Amino acid sequence: MSNHDAIVIGTGQSGPALARRLVAAGQKVAIIERKYFGGTCVNTGCTPTKTLVASAYAAFLVRRAGDYGVTIGGPVGVDMRAVKARKDAIAGASRRGVEHSLKTLEGCSVYEGHARFVGNKRVAVNGVELGADRIFINVGGRASIPPIPGLEQVPYFTNSSMMDIDFLPPHLIILGGSYIGLEFGQVYRRFGSEVTVIELAPRLIAREDEDVSLAVAAFLKEEGIDVRVDSKVVGIERQGNSIAVKIESAGKISQVAGTHVLVATGRRPNTDDLGLDNAGIATDSHGYIRVDDQLRTNVPGIWAMGDCNGRGAFTHTSWNDFEIVAANILDKEQRRVSDRITAYALYTDPPLGRAGMTEAEVRKTGKPALISTIAMEDVSRAYEKSETKGFMKVLVDPDNKQILGASLLGLAGDEVIHCIIDLMYAKAPYTVMQHAMHIHPTVSEFLPTMMQDLRPLQ
Repeated sequence: MSNHDAIVIGTGQSGPALARRLVAAGQKVAIIERKYFGGTCVNTGCTPTKTLVASAYAAFLVRRAGDYGVTIGGPVGVDMRAVKARKDAIAGASRRGVEHSLKTLEGCSVYEGHARFVGNKRVAVNGVELGADRIFINVGGRASIPPIPGLEQVPYFTNSSMMDIDFLPPHLIILGGSYIGLEFGQVYRRFGSEVTVIELAPRLIAREDEDVSLAVAAFLKEEGIDVRVDSKVVGIERQGNSIAVKIESAGKISQVAGTHVLVATGRRPNTDDLGLDNAGIATDSHGYIRVDDQLRTNVPGIWAMGDCNGRGAFTHTSWNDFEIVAANILDKEQRRVSDRITAYALYTDPPLGRAGMTEAEVRKTGKPALISTIAMEDVSRAYEKSETKGFMKVLVDPDNKQILGASLLGLAGDEVIHCIIDLMYAKAPYTVMQHAMHIHPTVSEFLPTMMQDLRPLQ
């Protein structure tokens, strides 16, 4: 058995960064990757999908050139092979960068293969058994496939396999109207596909406030996306060269026929083939590894970071997991998962930036609150760019004057939200922003104005 001070399983956002910190602290580290270095974000998540979003935005903007007084000769075309090549080049550079940095990291041994626990503090990979006093699990997640009758009989895409296509699906049917489904839906509609989005819940992105959901549905429909909510998929079958999706809605059965299907109905952790039982590591009913507020599992000396621990499903939460673990182990600081503020974005166009509580969550508390909203059509920067869809909404605690949450759906909402997030982490009263002088013309400049226009939440 090869002994190390630490073993890191997986090279997503948390693993490589922690390996570097441990090596810098003089520890002998083994890191294991079974497939692609960089994990979900680099290979099938943030990097490639936002690259596609950028290409789709370019196509959409060119088609709108006339709105800006710009004349384009002839119809706008999209070269899907070139789109894929650009995506592959950008994602590939990131993946190779992670791999090179680890393989040239002195004090770090890289093992390529599937890791599996074979006992307490023992992991096997490619027939080699490794041991360490500390083990860090960073194995990520994958698409969850629902038990829909007939689905296994037809070809379908997931967010991962969508990365491999270099053609335009004539009619893409997307099962799931949440973050992944909506981003892909708008992207491929802008590339030129017919797109149908089918969502089981009464509205899209059901975890968001209703006004946000309705606004997102409105601009997607305006772009020609067929949105079906409150619709249960009860069967899928081939019909000639088409794939027919049967839907039950309001007690009636109908069907949508398309050429390709994307399953975007959620994620599951990559924990079912790690041999966790052999090490006594506990998981919940969904397969997520149980961790405490410092990301420790029930087994002393073993931690779980990233998507596999159920404490966050984003690149930034995974990175923060690394920071928490490194701080507690190496810096002797007391950092906890419960200290972080909920924050994420939906990368439709316009994007949604979110922080803290939703309006619905604030209402459930039953406590008084203040609210301020502004339509993006009233934001000069958005008006000047002719990108006026959406609105911004901020909620405040009237007693301590701290911001409770915000939903910024509109131009640069994914960037502007950080003004809110930083103020929330500082636990500063909203009056700090109310009195701030922001730059004109920007979207951010309207945040101080919103703080001057707070009213009781009715």
